[in-house]
Amino acid sequence: MDKSVHTVIDPDLCIGCGECIRVCPKETISLQGDKAVVTGNESIACGHCVAACPTRAVTVTSLAADGMQLASVPNDNRWLPHGEFDPAQLFRLMRSRRSCRNYLDKPVPLSVLQDLVKIGTSAPSGSNCQQWTFTLVPTRPAVLELGKAVGAFFRKLNQTAANPLLRNLLALCGRGELKTYYLNYYQEVKEKILEFDTIGKDFLFWQAPALIIIATTPGASCPKEDALMAAQNILLGAHSLGLGTCPIGFAVAAMNRDRAIQAKIGMPAAESVHAVLTVGYPDETWQALADRKAVAPRIVGG
Repeated sequence: MDKSVHTVIDPDLCIGCGECIRVCPKETISLQGDKAVVTGNESIACGHCVAACPTRAVTVTSLAADGMQLASVPNDNRWLPHGEFDPAQLFRLMRSRRSCRNYLDKPVPLSVLQDLVKIGTSAPSGSNCQQWTFTLVPTRPAVLELGKAVGAFFRKLNQTAANPLLRNLLALCGRGELKTYYLNYYQEVKEKILEFDTIGKDFLFWQAPALIIIATTPGASCPKEDALMAAQNILLGAHSLGLGTCPIGFAVAAMNRDRAIQAKIGMPAAESVHAVLTVGYPDETWQALADRKAVAPRIVGG
């Protein structure tokens, strides 16, 4: 991770309040006399100093000034104080988002997909690494080509899993993944492949017109967590923009086990895929909010 310092403080605007120092996680800034000064040799470019400064005296030059401006909706760049957003409406948004498996034959504008990436990057990131990557598959033909590559992986996997001697021998050696796959997925995958071959039904990406693939480059402190938090932001943002989404775990599994699939769409093999999201205009209308399984949280030290 690049920890070089790109923090700049305008002494004419600084009033020496010390707020930037108080929130800085790397002690990059200190107070000298009555002014804040950059004295540290490391920074994670989190922007806390920028957000805390009451006089706009601090900038971090490595951050894009317009990088978080959306093209498809009006932007409101005011900080929202704690407790000032309606929690009932937030929970309603979360409960209303459902995995969509029926899409209209309507392309998603590239600008909207790019906005969803920006929404994704507003998620937290371990040590502010932000070593996520976002690959857009913006057209139905491109989605179908990726689907064929993923399908080829599962055709081969099913052929291997169909061998009882091999899967049982591997299980005896402590490698039971193939047997588990056979018991849980083999028959379903076999049927879906047959239906794709005979009637052309896309049971992988559900006829979606676009995909967003979220991966990470090597070296991030919490790569999977970072990617999945970004994915959740995108899922909720898409719903608010009138779009349906669905995370596709089968595609994630295939792409991580066969990096040649990534090469087909121009993704470096060194990247690890953590989420593949379908995106499109939904051909579904729900009538109520569904409940979830009851959860009894564990309480410690209370």
